[in-house]
Amino acid sequence: MRCVGALESVRVAPSASFSVYGASGKEVKSTTGLHFHSSTASPLRSSLAFTLPNSFFFRTNPLPQRTASFYCHSALTPELKTTLDKVVTSQKVVLFMKGTKDFPQCGFSNTIVQILKSFNVPFETINILENELLRQGLKEYSSWPTFPQLYIEGEFFGGCDITVEAYKSGELQELLEKAMCS
Repeated sequence: MRCVGALESVRVAPSASFSVYGASGKEVKSTTGLHFHSSTASPLRSSLAFTLPNSFFFRTNPLPQRTASFYCHSALTPELKTTLDKVVTSQKVVLFMKGTKDFPQCGFSNTIVQILKSFNVPFETINILENELLRQGLKEYSSWPTFPQLYIEGEFFGGCDITVEAYKSGELQELLEKAMCS
């Protein structure tokens, strides 16, 4: 989620807390990966741009006699949602992952690739590392914060843990056989 606005103070909870008071060019980076940048627009007002994961809660705490305002933009634009709808329905099995099926760049992504290859089903992979907007938009699209993300017949199935459990129980094989026959 990208948020931009004029404000005096930002507090991010539960795992980090920051205050920015309009010092010109002041930059704050947190250990949680949040990035803040502020610049002074006037002696009474600063502007601040920051990026927050969807799981973070934030609020403004303006100083007395000062106003605070901001607006937030969803990474999942209507255009991106339409594109994702088309992509997940373009193939029976689609995997959004870090890397490609030939060169996975994460152990969890590799696990799902190996499971799908063991069933010898055709599947499409999309490398989410190539596009930050896609990566952030997919988190909102699926309401799932991590990758890889597996879609079967246009429906979000799950991440690595769910896929591994379904593989072990035989549920995934049944679902993939049904998908390939339809």
